[in-house]
Amino acid sequence: MVLVAMLRGVNVGGNNKVRMADLKGLCESLGFADIETYVQSGNAVFRAPSGESAGISARLEEAIERRLGFRSAVVVRSAAELRSTVARNPFAEREGLERAKLLVHFLARDPEPDSRAKLESLPPAPEEWRLEGRELYIYFPNGMARPKLSMPKVERALAVPGTGRNWNTVHRLLEMAERLESAPPR
Repeated sequence: MVLVAMLRGVNVGGNNKVRMADLKGLCESLGFADIETYVQSGNAVFRAPSGESAGISARLEEAIERRLGFRSAVVVRSAAELRSTVARNPFAEREGLERAKLLVHFLARDPEPDSRAKLESLPPAPEEWRLEGRELYIYFPNGMARPKLSMPKVERALAVPGTGRNWNTVHRLLEMAERLESAPPR
């Protein structure tokens, strides 16, 4: 089974530093194979034994805390789930969509119905969002540098840990996962 692990809040502002070589080694120590990392924001694509995906997030979170000394939420998606994320993009048909202004906030689990209601009650902003299962798609028409939408407020409303990746990174992670799916194990 090919999986993608996305760490939350690593290598941001000099905090929670994780070298990608260390992330790769950590994944190897947990028995994962054919590990590749992508950019310094904490992304790993790897093979895991079939049927083990349920506890992988927790295993990675515990290993990070034990070895690196801090806790980072880890969101895991299979290659098929990542394909579905791309296919379900609610902004895909929008004319003039700028890929660099689209973010997917991957949630660890489905938010509760009352959390969805809290999200919908946030004040309108130029940013637009659509919650589709465990993914929150956010379009930032003015760019991500100084958004009006407060991600801390979004996260409090949802009450579910998550981590964001821009649309270009989502596509790159999917390419890596699909390449690994089609290759024989190393």
